[in-house]
Amino acid sequence: MDDLNARVAVVTGAASGIGRGMAESFAAEGMQLMLADIEAQRLEKFADELRGSGTRVETQVVDVSKSEEVEALAERAFAMFGAVNVLCNNAGVIENNAPAWDYSLEDWDWVLGINLMGVVHGQRSFMPRMLAQEQPGHVVNTASVGGLVAGTATPIYTVSKHAVVALSECTYNALIQRQASIGLSVLCPGWVRTEIVDSDRNRSDAPALSEANERSRNKFRAGVDGGMAPRAVGDLVVEAIREARFYILTHPHWNGAIEERFAAISNGTSPPMTRLPAS
Repeated sequence: MDDLNARVAVVTGAASGIGRGMAESFAAEGMQLMLADIEAQRLEKFADELRGSGTRVETQVVDVSKSEEVEALAERAFAMFGAVNVLCNNAGVIENNAPAWDYSLEDWDWVLGINLMGVVHGQRSFMPRMLAQEQPGHVVNTASVGGLVAGTATPIYTVSKHAVVALSECTYNALIQRQASIGLSVLCPGWVRTEIVDSDRNRSDAPALSEANERSRNKFRAGVDGGMAPRAVGDLVVEAIREARFYILTHPHWNGAIEERFAAISNGTSPPMTRLPAS
């Protein structure tokens, strides 16, 4: 897709972080926007900012872990705009750090429900409609560099992002097989200045933080706070859509950690204890 002007983009998790950055970049290209998020007030405030600069923006409060809410988003987007050209399955959360065996089933359900099933619901509700409209289109699934490497930290998040990468690869290959009019990318960002560290602010059954949780959060927050600006990530996404590029990596100097993991797989050695470099 070379010309994004007047095309329609749908972004989940759009009220903050990477979703907001993508929406800003799409608005700068002259796109029309359907923005979704679970935080109603923040979503509407951001939408009003974009409307002030002349962008057509519609909003909908959506919990992407619920298939019926994503289906309602798709129905409304196509009803209001007549088409959807870019879909960004972006909403995501992260758990408090702990060994993989210490999490409750509620922890697993919460992270996987948003990070993985949110992408599944987005693809199921939007892609058949996008294919049927026979217009140029593109899907962007937000994973993470944590979907390409693994260490010990945040295992549920890491599992969810590996799954998003695999889902994206399968979907991409299926689109290529049928010579579809829409493309697909998987976004694997590193440190980006978002509020994901505090994503349990929207979780009604969030467990109390231990001292170890607090220390881990503060360490993670330091990496996030020194990260890339969300708008810069949005600009990379626009570039990847134009180039029909599948993998979108934000931090090339982290490629060594990715290569180390895949070398271990190829060589049949033990998995490396990945420690991500600074921003």
